[in-house]
Amino acid sequence: MKLLIITAVLEFEKDIKAMLKKSNVKTFTYKEVKGFTDLSEEAIESNWFAGDMNETESILFYAFVKKENIDSLFDLVNDFNAKQAAKSNIHIAVLNIEKSN
Repeated sequence: MKLLIITAVLEFEKDIKAMLKKSNVKTFTYKEVKGFTDLSEEAIESNWFAGDMNETESILFYAFVKKENIDSLFDLVNDFNAKQAAKSNIHIAVLNIEKSN
């Protein structure tokens, strides 16, 4: 088993659920969270909102996933991100589980 973690803007919730289903991930947990970006070191000209701190309505998914389902999910996320015109992407990570009960 692997621990899967996915973060994205809230608007991608349905897309992520569809990808999980397509990758045969039937059990997962998700929660709305605040995404945070510190823009204090960015030049004022390139900081569109002219503020130092930006929060975004985001979503966090996590699940214990069979190893064989991981690659197809990464492929789906990579394809989705490649088609995005916006800067926002789905972020995905997998961690090894050494012990679980």
